[in-house]
Amino acid sequence: LVAPPKDLVDLLAECRRYFDLTGGAFDPTVQALWTLHRRHFSQVDAAAGGPSQPALEEARAQIGFDRVSVGRDRIAFPRGMSLTLNGIAQGFVTDRIVDLLRSEGIDRSVVDMGVSRAIGPKPDGSPWRVGIVDPDHPPHIAAQLNMINQAAATSGGYGFRFDATGKFNHLFDPATGQSAKRYLSVTTVMDTATTADALSTAFSLMSEEAIETALRSERAGRAHLILADGRSTIIGGG
Repeated sequence: LVAPPKDLVDLLAECRRYFDLTGGAFDPTVQALWTLHRRHFSQVDAAAGGPSQPALEEARAQIGFDRVSVGRDRIAFPRGMSLTLNGIAQGFVTDRIVDLLRSEGIDRSVVDMGVSRAIGPKPDGSPWRVGIVDPDHPPHIAAQLNMINQAAATSGGYGFRFDATGKFNHLFDPATGQSAKRYLSVTTVMDTATTADALSTAFSLMSEEAIETALRSERAGRAHLILADGRSTIIGGG
């Protein structure tokens, strides 16, 4: 792509940052896996076990954000590779809208574009409240967060399932090609919606120890995890 839009270059630069921070768990080139599973489960007689191993390996060969070249003059990547910005774009747009509102003098509000970001406190000085969906019983609320000048994003396999059993969901591990199963949901609370969005996606694939390490590198934020057995835990305290 020659002469790419500035916003796209900026967004892909953010992708690079979170790709590096999470050791590759956040990788927009997993679009190849999405395309493979969509095609497979669109078939009337689709095998319940998912795509074949050779097809999965072929898709995995098209993954690797380290092979994407991003510059102000052009964006390039190998033929056959494709990108999805679904794990970060909502947060990026949310932050841009917050910047716009603040530039017009709005200092107390909540912006929700699929990722929530609080601007200041409520008019009475109290925090805004944002709910975490119960992954087993949407749209019930499992917990509430209090936020002032923070953003929250949630990722979970319940958000989109390719099959009726939920074995195959939209959160793909670039290292294995498999869908995320470690947690029922991951909610991150960070200073910006871009960070919250990207890290909720990546943390869905990472161990609790790796999540803690990433949060220490950020020096801010926390992650609310609903584990596979239904228990909840919080990592970080920012």
